[in-house]
Amino acid sequence: MPLHVPPAPAPALRSVLTALGSPTAVSEARTPSLRAAQGPTTPELPLPVHVLDELTPAGMSTTRLAGWRFLIRCGERAVAAAETRLTPDGWAFSHFFEGPYIASTERALRQAETLTQPYQPRLLSFPGLYMLTLWLHGDSTADAATGHPDPADVLIPLAPAPPGIASHVPHRVADLLPVLTLRATPAPLPPLPPLPPLLGSPA
Repeated sequence: MPLHVPPAPAPALRSVLTALGSPTAVSEARTPSLRAAQGPTTPELPLPVHVLDELTPAGMSTTRLAGWRFLIRCGERAVAAAETRLTPDGWAFSHFFEGPYIASTERALRQAETLTQPYQPRLLSFPGLYMLTLWLHGDSTADAATGHPDPADVLIPLAPAPPGIASHVPHRVADLLPVLTLRATPAPLPPLPPLPPLLGSPA
């Protein structure tokens, strides 16, 4: 089933195109693959990056939109990604980067295309768990900048995933959330041992 990739804000896309066309921005990027790219580079597959700041037994905090991420393609593969952020003046280019999440995002998107239900792809970050997932939202026509993970939505953990969480295994939100909540909730501290009696006082 084809994914319904949401359109990115036009200013965000323009800011990335401007950065790609700037020799200074590309040369200063800490992305060897981007600097060494032979041929034209194009931003593709814009994904809104949502952040879930708090996960407790009482439930999830509201997700917030942190930016839009574009995969930068050269030839047949993505060599880097570009991040944009919202400023008081509107959407602006933030930085280029590369690393394992680039290939992992592509792989997760290919997985999502094999599912029978149409989804709107997003990225959902769990900073407290150092975890990034491909969030497949069931309402494919929803505003990509807003919303909350529904129990029937699907999360695909990207690699590298936290220990004990298998990457690239799709999970319904209702099934994965209890596991993540348990990991995010700090274990209660053991009771302190009784204090010894003061010197000179009766035991």
